[in-house]
Amino acid sequence: MDIEIQKQLLENEDGLSRTLGMEFISTPEPDTLMAKMAVDDRNKQPFGFLSGGASLALAENLAGVGSMAACPGKMALGISVSGDHVKAMPYGGTVTAYGRLVHKGKTLHVWHIEIKNDEGELISMVQVTNYVIEPQKSPVLKMDE
Repeated sequence: MDIEIQKQLLENEDGLSRTLGMEFISTPEPDTLMAKMAVDDRNKQPFGFLSGGASLALAENLAGVGSMAACPGKMALGISVSGDHVKAMPYGGTVTAYGRLVHKGKTLHVWHIEIKNDEGELISMVQVTNYVIEPQKSPVLKMDE
């Protein structure tokens, strides 16, 4: 999946992706993409391991980038994020998230994301559901409309 346009947009915006140090990567296969994130002071918990919340944020951001690449001109909003953390990731390493679009409906996308360590061992499995809509003119979205 080619995500170069989405990467350029993210590089010019302050937000969670930049704050946590996420790097998004295009893949040759359609409906897949990757991201990397170093485990450092931006995303560790007090015990020196990757925060589970940072792992979920990586997965949700990856799925959002993928949904927007799959539907150019649309906006993707994460409406459900569910994950299981199966191995601790110590400070100083890098995690890689591998995302695959498993359902591409008109307004709902479901992503399966596996987050692995430098040795390829599974750290977390995450499922993200995105609501894909037309961009709004107002910066404040009204979800009940």
